[in-house]
Amino acid sequence: MTEPHVVIVGGGFAGLEAAKSFRGAAVQVTLVDKTNHHLFQPLLYQVATAALSPGEIARPIRSILRRHRNITVVLGEATRVDVETHSLVMSDDSTLSYDYLILAPGTRHSYFAHPEWEPLAPGLKTVEDALEVRRRILMGFERAEREPDPVERQRHLTFVVIGGGPTGVEVAGAIAEIKRFALARDFRRIDPRDATVVLLEGGKRLLPSYPGELSQKAKEKLRRLGVEVRTETMVTAVEPGAVIAGGWRIPTDTVVWAAGNLAHPLLQTLGVALDSVGRVVVEPDCSIPGHPEVFVLGDAAAYCHQEGTDLLPGVCQTAMQMGRHAAKSILADIAGRPRATFQYRDKGQLAVIGRGQAVADFGRFHLSGFFAWFTWIFIHIFYLIGFPNRVLVFIQWAWSYISFERGARLITRDWQPGSSPSDHS
Repeated sequence: MTEPHVVIVGGGFAGLEAAKSFRGAAVQVTLVDKTNHHLFQPLLYQVATAALSPGEIARPIRSILRRHRNITVVLGEATRVDVETHSLVMSDDSTLSYDYLILAPGTRHSYFAHPEWEPLAPGLKTVEDALEVRRRILMGFERAEREPDPVERQRHLTFVVIGGGPTGVEVAGAIAEIKRFALARDFRRIDPRDATVVLLEGGKRLLPSYPGELSQKAKEKLRRLGVEVRTETMVTAVEPGAVIAGGWRIPTDTVVWAAGNLAHPLLQTLGVALDSVGRVVVEPDCSIPGHPEVFVLGDAAAYCHQEGTDLLPGVCQTAMQMGRHAAKSILADIAGRPRATFQYRDKGQLAVIGRGQAVADFGRFHLSGFFAWFTWIFIHIFYLIGFPNRVLVFIQWAWSYISFERGARLITRDWQPGSSPSDHS
């Protein structure tokens, strides 16, 4: 009898966890991803702000799964699902047939019907995104060093972060630390501490998924770092050299987008109901309506079946638990057992604000300050894939904490005199 073929799209937290759950099982697994590496996205902002190098938060998928003899890794991009013929169509028009399909393609940036903003305000989803943001931040200081006009110099030294969720808070805090500590003594004609960091949030408070008291503490700690925090301030335009928000024009060359997500367009080919941001409204077992052999997980899934919550949070724990659940459901089918309903176990959420400062929500327990930051470090190191990564990251963080240095301050593209930060995007 031929073993069932499981195709997994996406080598992120959900897809990788599902794949690992099939180790030694009587199934053949093919994992498809358009990159060759698994990326620990929660630490991308550390690459973007020069604290870590990309290799410290990423590892080749083939290396992670090399001991799983029943798993084949394919480098490629899936563009369409034909649920009737049980086939996955790739960007090169090749196809993969499946008995079971697990879709965990992640999300893209949402610019709220303004795609023209993307070249001017990159987000943080990939290693390439992080390196581009790092380049723009560092180039801001380099341009200011060469600029004789004080008005133009201040534009180079103004950094705007759009979006007050965890990513926005973390990026804004990290940029504030760079200007206060890491770069403070490295320039001769400018004082990096004169740089302005602005965090814009359209809602009433930062970190809207956190308890109100932690949102307020995050705001206070950012302001103590020198970040100018503006809530209830909607961005209406991003243009070369400026951001328009709340009727206020902010001259800036460097904008980081952390305001919204949009589901992968692959999901639109399934022919099932999607929510307002394009996620699939999944069944209680994470499968799609009418096709129990197809699962949608992680950021691609709108899961509305858990009592006490309208929608599960789009965090790595949700994705990992969904990945394990989908694998268990498939193995239950093969063994002739009934599937279970997916039940998310909330293990809390953390956001770092700056050196030695973070906020943590563990349900009934709320933490802030150094202890929350220390907890954040060890939780993130624990989930890094591969022992060498954990050791390298821990050493790098320890050195940065002691020395105030940022060891990955490399500008990796040629600079053209007179060009703007987005010219090479």
